[in-house]
Amino acid sequence: MIPVLWVCGPPGVGKTSVGWEIYTRLSGSGVACGYVDIDQLGIVDRDPPFDPGRHRLKARNLAAVISGYAAAGARCVIVSGIVDPDHGVHTDDLAGLALTMCVLRADRDELNRRYQGREGADATAPSVRQAVAGPSIEVDTTGPTVAAVAGKILERTGWPRVPDAVGVPGRAGSDPAGAGAEPGGPQGRPEAVSEPAEDGLEGPVLWVCGPTGVGKSSAGFTVFLRTPRAAFVDLDQLGFCAPVPIAQADRLRILGAIWRNYRAAGAQALVLVGPLEGATTATVARLHAGPTQLTERILRRGRGGGSWPQPGDPLLGRPETELRRLAAEAARDAPLTGDSIETDGRSVEEVAGLILARTGWPG
Repeated sequence: MIPVLWVCGPPGVGKTSVGWEIYTRLSGSGVACGYVDIDQLGIVDRDPPFDPGRHRLKARNLAAVISGYAAAGARCVIVSGIVDPDHGVHTDDLAGLALTMCVLRADRDELNRRYQGREGADATAPSVRQAVAGPSIEVDTTGPTVAAVAGKILERTGWPRVPDAVGVPGRAGSDPAGAGAEPGGPQGRPEAVSEPAEDGLEGPVLWVCGPTGVGKSSAGFTVFLRTPRAAFVDLDQLGFCAPVPIAQADRLRILGAIWRNYRAAGAQALVLVGPLEGATTATVARLHAGPTQLTERILRRGRGGGSWPQPGDPLLGRPETELRRLAAEAARDAPLTGDSIETDGRSVEEVAGLILARTGWPG
């Protein structure tokens, strides 16, 4: 069974920061591991009627991600995000995992302070009860640094205990994840699709692409918000696998499984953002920005001021000289073409409007 460490807790407690710190620490020491933020696996415009909060949908998509990471060579996976407060982890959708839970806690005043820094001065961090079962620890994040919390978690759990032979979630031998489930899933729910699909993307799919810093995620998410019965996936969030990077083909297989799960839950269109390599049957919106704009945006993201605060932003905290080099490379590798959508001098809302007008999405 593949070891999985799930870092959970209420909003503002530091789940993503701590999970990412553990991932970078382990991968930097040579441990082949993966990371995913569970919130990235449930972005649809409404809750399925059988799944308030989308926790079961997220669990099924998590199984697809872990399966793909394991196939790409990961020997353990770190997950960050809230657990279903009523039912805990949906282990029936995550068979074949050696799951360790870590619940982060913090004082109410500290949670509010962090939450207000993220959501605005009048925001109050919601109270979220975390129901966990099986091996688990609790760690307080009120005072210690992120690095100190990560170190304490690894010390107290002894994680990861990587076995010689790592299985894939939901598999016995080479059986696909979810094999043996009742047709239609338990209690009449749509059947989970956990095995990365091989057959590409079906149905209405809009792929928003372009160079680093062009604003793919912000514009794509705005398009998603304007599209009824849609789902949203940031392809970069399916690629945190190190020290050996995951291949684009593996990410697309994971994406295929996630999209099939979204469709089974009622989604009718997919907005996808991320680098485009090779041919695709999706509708493509290719964004462009000039060198000056790319440099400004990449420098801003490096300082933590980007408009799309994504988990694991590869630009965050990098030296300015390196950021400027990356901006120059991005501008060089993505010249303006006849089908490009220019983003210079335009707001996110304006770019999203141009995407919809130019592509006729969703048709």
